[in-house]
Amino acid sequence: MNQSAMRNPALGLALALTTALLAASGPATAAKKGAGLGHDYRTFHSDGKIDYGRIGDSYKADLVMYLAGNQFMVMEDLMRDFQKKNPDIRSVYVETIPPGQILKQQILRQGTINGRRTSRTPDLFASVNLGHLKKLRAKGIMHDYMIYTHNQLALMVAAGNPKDIRGPKDLARKDVVLSLPNPLTEGIFKFYGSRMLKQVGIYEAVTHDRKCKSCWAIPGKTWFTSRHHRETPYRIEHGQADAGIVWATEVVYGKESGRKIDGVSLAAPYNMASEVGYAIGPLVKARNPRNARRFLEYLQTDAAQGIYGKHGFVRATREELRLRAIPVPGRS
Repeated sequence: MNQSAMRNPALGLALALTTALLAASGPATAAKKGAGLGHDYRTFHSDGKIDYGRIGDSYKADLVMYLAGNQFMVMEDLMRDFQKKNPDIRSVYVETIPPGQILKQQILRQGTINGRRTSRTPDLFASVNLGHLKKLRAKGIMHDYMIYTHNQLALMVAAGNPKDIRGPKDLARKDVVLSLPNPLTEGIFKFYGSRMLKQVGIYEAVTHDRKCKSCWAIPGKTWFTSRHHRETPYRIEHGQADAGIVWATEVVYGKESGRKIDGVSLAAPYNMASEVGYAIGPLVKARNPRNARRFLEYLQTDAAQGIYGKHGFVRATREELRLRAIPVPGRS
């Protein structure tokens, strides 16, 4: 069992179940389980208990948040501190999946997760794409937002970087197999990763301009994931990929968790550091508007900003943390 599993009994159990599933259901099912997809839906309780995959809590928790998936590693520390300071908020349901998927399949229309209906009106929605919030403003679903943290792109590689990947141009090498976020629901690729590849001049070479999910864009060369922040480290660790485009924070998290990965930093402008801001705001029909306001106020504190900083994110400025009207679509 790896060090991360030894420190985390729940993870150890998940790895054991993965081994059993490999024999029963084949490699594809095992890979999906091993990527930890069930951990994208969590209910945090004020007594410290965490429930996984209780989708129905999106209708009844004291605070419901649908957040851009790449901040999943922050949530345990953040919720522990928030609920310690707000013990009357006994349960917080947090979903961390691609924000485009949340927007299109859950907020704008009734969606289901694993066959279960999910609420269309979370109390808070966050995305790395302000355009998502502009669409919700145009429909009268959201009015206000603030920027609460920043991130940047990096490359994830196997521990020790055995393929000697030094920068984005190496992704086009024939001996490098890629695990990339899909361009349909993963904002990291749709809005940032694809642009970086085009700036470098290798977009066509590594994608053949395909747009799909959980599929080979180029057989044997480029795999498009369903949840890149879960699947890419798994695929790299298990020899299914050599490199992937991720957020820099995911490299920090992977190394701290004892995973057999390393990171390759990207220079500006390829890292998109000047453009990646996380925007959050309350829904007009939020079921728990007071608790939503309390969480937004909490995000403005040094404690919350410090927790994000601990996980590799870049603090937001005081001005960015001010709640303001979402820009009118079509305007800056």
